Amino acid sequence: MKTRKNLISTAILMASLCSGSALAAVSEEEAARLGDDLTPMGAEKAGNGDEIPAWDGGLTTAPDNYEGDHRYVDPFPQDEEKFRIDQSNVDEYEDKLTPGQVRMIKSYDDYFIPVYKTRRTAAVPESIMDQTQENATTVELVESGNGLKNYDKATPFPIPQNALEIIFNHTTRYRGGALKRNVVQVTPQTDGAFTEVQFEEEIVRPWELSDYDAGADEHDNILFYFKQTIKAPSRLSGNTLLVHETINQVEEPRRAWLYNSGQRRVRRAPQVAYDGPGTAADGQRTSDNLDLYNGAPDKYDWEIVGKKEKYIPYNSYEMASEDLSYDDIIKAGHVNQEHARYELHRVWHIRATLKDGERHIYETRDFYIDEDSWQIAVVDHYDGRGELWRVAESHMLQAYDVDIPFYAFETLYDTRSGRYLVMGMTNEESKPYTFGINRRSREFTPSALRR
Repeated sequence: MKTRKNLISTAILMASLCSGSALAAVSEEEAARLGDDLTPMGAEKAGNGDEIPAWDGGLTTAPDNYEGDHRYVDPFPQDEEKFRIDQSNVDEYEDKLTPGQVRMIKSYDDYFIPVYKTRRTAAVPESIMDQTQENATTVELVESGNGLKNYDKATPFPIPQNALEIIFNHTTRYRGGALKRNVVQVTPQTDGAFTEVQFEEEIVRPWELSDYDAGADEHDNILFYFKQTIKAPSRLSGNTLLVHETINQVEEPRRAWLYNSGQRRVRRAPQVAYDGPGTAADGQRTSDNLDLYNGAPDKYDWEIVGKKEKYIPYNSYEMASEDLSYDDIIKAGHVNQEHARYELHRVWHIRATLKDGERHIYETRDFYIDEDSWQIAVVDHYDGRGELWRVAESHMLQAYDVDIPFYAFETLYDTRSGRYLVMGMTNEESKPYTFGINRRSREFTPSALRR
């Protein structure tokens, strides 16, 4: 089949490029493919002639029963599960799964992957698509590969030439310009018992600040401002993390501060990076596990393994339903897969291998990144002995009223201890998302934390 041959040849070409082999933007001729045989964001527009359909613009219309409250009802209630992959047939589908997914199926009798019709729902605003096309011919990696030149917003590398460009597409992807969310994180014990940690989070891009000055030095090299406050349990309530996320974190490390409500003190927090402990995560994730990956990429060598077709969590509206309680979702060992939805999508498979002389608890990380949204879908984490350790998944959904692809929640499974983490649940929260919040620069300063 012609589309499959094109997919294979593209993968071979891309796999031959190492992370430092090309730092330049693509040509105008190459960029003209965006909106032609490629989507405006750089995915292959055509389907595979089988399960994956052609991209037709994504999902930009809300269903009739959506109430506009950012509780995203399922736009495909008529879709039925086609089949499920479990211990009885996992070997038959192994080539469409990651090693981590296979491990989860083989480790738990009640863990399975429910497969549904593939729907390519990812969509972003037209202005972001236009900026992405412009970025294709102007944005470049800095010489070290650890930052961006000529970058302002949108996806920097819609036609990536190496693995670092792909990981930057994930970390810089469009998530709305200014967002507030109320979410829950849990780290269940092996018997499924858990305590909710409630977060209020804000993430604002510099250009969305009400007092933004394009010429101000204070916004140079800033990707976004992030503030995370714990609302519960009471022993942690009031503790706040403030981050100024830099674009080039090697040249200018991430600026982070912690406010401890018990001590009433603000202090710098350089440990909020790499494999520093994640906030209130009971040792179940590192700082750079949040969002499946974040931060400076300099500790790793990056390579493209290829472009592949994998079953990944997608259109996970049921997992975000207010009709489900957290008790309905959390089980011993893993989330309740009865509410999950997986679809066959094309993903970029890239690998990060720890450099000689660097230290991190993860020696190797295999990333599987959705071609339509540039969101990481699955990550397999390996330890220093090369053994599979943790498996991360993001349960993606499309915010069809604001054209934003994002996660219902993300999971991180420890294949050794039987414990796991879920971050980003909103099922029982009264006001999960607020888009377009109005914030000023001074609200993201250490002094504001003290106040």
